[in-house]
Amino acid sequence: MTELPLDGITVVALEQAVAAPLATRQLGDLGARIIKIERVDGGDFARAYDTSVRGMASHFVWLNRGKESVALDVKSDEGSALLKELIARADVFVQNLAPGAAARLGLDAETLRAGHEELVVVDMSGYGSSGPYRDRKAYDLLVQSEAGLVSITGSPEAPAKTGVPTADIAAGMYAYSGILAALFRRMRTGTGAHLEVSMLDAVAEWMGHPLYLAAHTGQQPPRTGLSHPIIAPYDAYPTADGDEVLIGIQNDRGWVQLVTKVIDRPELAEDPEYATNVARVRNRALVDEAVAASTRQWDAEDLVRKLDAAGIASARVNSVRQLIEHPQLSERDRWRPVDTPVGSIDALLPPVTFADVEARMGAVPAHGEHTSAVLAELGRRGDEAGLRERGIVGP
Repeated sequence: MTELPLDGITVVALEQAVAAPLATRQLGDLGARIIKIERVDGGDFARAYDTSVRGMASHFVWLNRGKESVALDVKSDEGSALLKELIARADVFVQNLAPGAAARLGLDAETLRAGHEELVVVDMSGYGSSGPYRDRKAYDLLVQSEAGLVSITGSPEAPAKTGVPTADIAAGMYAYSGILAALFRRMRTGTGAHLEVSMLDAVAEWMGHPLYLAAHTGQQPPRTGLSHPIIAPYDAYPTADGDEVLIGIQNDRGWVQLVTKVIDRPELAEDPEYATNVARVRNRALVDEAVAASTRQWDAEDLVRKLDAAGIASARVNSVRQLIEHPQLSERDRWRPVDTPVGSIDALLPPVTFADVEARMGAVPAHGEHTSAVLAELGRRGDEAGLRERGIVGP
């Protein structure tokens, strides 16, 4: 069988919530061994976010498949020593504890890489290790707010957060790609790395278009709901069956196609109030009214067929249930069973598909499920009972 790209790589993760677990889960999907260090008293607090997956938390199930769970009191001297033994055997160490917590535990990069320079150490935080916000608590919505994301998301009447934890996901994705880059460099040079990833930096990068627009015009980009702030028509339009279809016109040629082949208003192709994108944005309300008057005549399915025939980009405004049942996912065989402590569930394959090997989608671990096995690897099988009695390991 073809090896996965990260077979043989070991990652120790002192992680919680979303950002770091997302990064390490993706490494695990690619073959890395992920040893997840959890608190003795309850583990990763994301385990308790909700009970929607047959009693398990949806965030935890999403982010923690294929990992080994070790319940360890890292604040104790014995627990700290065990963790450092594990890190000494690892290729990568990832942590997203509260600001300063890792350093207080002696888990700073300088200490860990002394005599182990091939180690890749990844420190994840809300705002970075310096600057006036260094010690602030940073949850996803707080960072979305600080980064200005909520100021451009929502309706003209009110800002809104994104429906997924964007700041956490952005940081997790940059940690993941940064680790891959560090491992590639290590392969060539033998030297590891110290990486720092902050949620604010990640979202600020994703704010590229509105950031540069505001910097060079002095204007705050407007909140436009589903419509596009600088392109028209680009919005969701009503249909006869009560659904909505999003239509995206990228250029003036597309506008001509729409008015001549779909909405049957050919006179708008050359009308100076509609003919160019600049004019259409200026007259957005009139443009949207003209398009909507036509789309209301057809059911959503019929409208999408007409748009497809005219070569015009469109999309159904789907619910999450419709995503789960999406024919594109089912026809491309994107779902796989994943074991959990509460039985098998379906999960999506990772977005990157290798032609010669499939991602390793391992089981979601129970809290502390692998503690005994990992202690045995460290030669501590005989000490396990005492460690449990003293609360060093658990549960």
